[in-house]
Amino acid sequence: MKNENIKLGRPVNENSVRQIRLKELEFKKENGLLKRGRPVNSDSKRQKRLNELESKKVNGELKRGRPVNENSERQKKLKELENKRELGLVKRGRPKTVKTVTDEVAA
Repeated sequence: MKNENIKLGRPVNENSVRQIRLKELEFKKENGLLKRGRPVNSDSKRQKRLNELESKKVNGELKRGRPVNENSERQKKLKELENKRELGLVKRGRPKTVKTVTDEVAA
């Protein structure tokens, strides 16, 4: 018969420096006080640049991508299509094909 109350492995010393540190970390984790990773330096160039970009994004000053040339052929065609859509002149979807059905019996 096996005794199921036997603890396997080396016994833990509750007063060791490592165990005390682990308990402190667990306590901080439960209370939400545990800070992980490297702290942010708010005076760095990157943080300043990120703050500037965020403020530009909020104010609508930040434009992304290449600007549109309104005088290009493609933009002219797109404007024409948009105007036709507003007037209802553009047919949408695939064109219907008309099938002619003949009732011929093969001889």
